[in-house]
Amino acid sequence: QVQLVESGGGSVQAGGSLRLSCSASGYRYSGYCMGWFRQAPGKEREGVATIDSFGSTQYADSVKGRFTISKDNAKRILYLQMNSLKPEDTAMYYCAAALRSYGLSLSTSAYNYWGQGTQVTVSS
Repeated sequence: QVQLVESGGGSVQAGGSLRLSCSASGYRYSGYCMGWFRQAPGKEREGVATIDSFGSTQYADSVKGRFTISKDNAKRILYLQMNSLKPEDTAMYYCAAALRSYGLSLSTSAYNYWGQGTQVTVSS
């Protein structure tokens, strides 16, 4: 059974940094696309960053230059380094896995498995 467990969320002031982690189990981790998504209250879930099995990445325009997605295949952990955080980055952040090895996508429909989320709150 696929399990994705996020951690690392918290409360920070604008301009600060956080690193989110997503621990994966139950499937061949290194061979699939992974992504980070977020959902603010009253808004739809949106794609933030994605990485495929080859290490190629894609970012939402709103986070380019501030967020970095990476993964450690040996540890089966997906990371999201978030720098220069803004109040508009406040949301629940979710890790997701897709049963394909390539084909970057920030669409929620392209992913098969989801974690339970970790809250990020950025104050001004």
